[in-house]
Amino acid sequence: MPSYLTIVHALSALHAGTGQGSGTIDLPIAREKATGLPYLPGSSLKGTLRTHCAEEKRKEIFGSENAEGGFANAGMIQISDQRLLLLPVRSLAGTFAWVTSPYVLRRLKRDLAELNIGQQVPGIPQIAPDSEEAWVVEGEDRCALIAAPENRSLYLEELDLTAQPDPRVTRWAEWLGSLIFPDGSDKDWQRVLLGRLCIVHDDILSFLLKTGTEVTARIRLEEQSKTVIPGALWYEEALPAETILSGLALTTPELRKTPGIDIDNELKEIVKRPLQLGGKSTVGRGLCRVHLIDRER
Repeated sequence: MPSYLTIVHALSALHAGTGQGSGTIDLPIAREKATGLPYLPGSSLKGTLRTHCAEEKRKEIFGSENAEGGFANAGMIQISDQRLLLLPVRSLAGTFAWVTSPYVLRRLKRDLAELNIGQQVPGIPQIAPDSEEAWVVEGEDRCALIAAPENRSLYLEELDLTAQPDPRVTRWAEWLGSLIFPDGSDKDWQRVLLGRLCIVHDDILSFLLKTGTEVTARIRLEEQSKTVIPGALWYEEALPAETILSGLALTTPELRKTPGIDIDNELKEIVKRPLQLGGKSTVGRGLCRVHLIDRER
């Protein structure tokens, strides 16, 4: 069964919502119940891929819809939820950091092992529970996040952390850079990722997930007077631009009914251009690059 690691890179703020909120945010993003980590539902990515697939191949690859809006026949592709991999967070030095944690990387390694991809994936630093360190690449000339070199101070949002250079972070940055920015023209972005990758304790990432997402106030105006309609004020949450998510895509070509359909080529053709994922597309949300990494990596 052909299988892929999927990488989703948000070029604009990404709103993958839950429909309604129960707190101060009216339209929050989707989060895993147990971990609180944001995710993009697999149905959202699959629906977008289906829309961009050639009509004559759409039913074969993605399944056929019945009159009630469900699917009468199974398709040849299964797509998991796209889970957070790297969160862009404001940094006093270097503009922003791409932040992740040992748990997130450990889960990525588990997915890669299932797909037999990336046998040379680096090890994961063990960070103490009470640590206020941020693990970064080796070499102050390469790390863009250190605000005070004399004491290796690093500031993310309002957190004051100590930068801890580690060769494993360097290897992670180089390896992830080759996945997220695979084209030869993306060498500059690979260097940007190298200088901004930051691994923190899981608890610190949980805190940043509460403060590092975008919350926007939206209003609806009266068409003639251009004043706010009474009660038409709401708050939307979104993952910021430059967020990186990852997941799995499994294909089952043995379900093929029509000869001549190459599902792998079809998928790779669709993701050659940016796609719109999630909601709020008319206000520019959810423009994303999608990469499919196969087991030959």
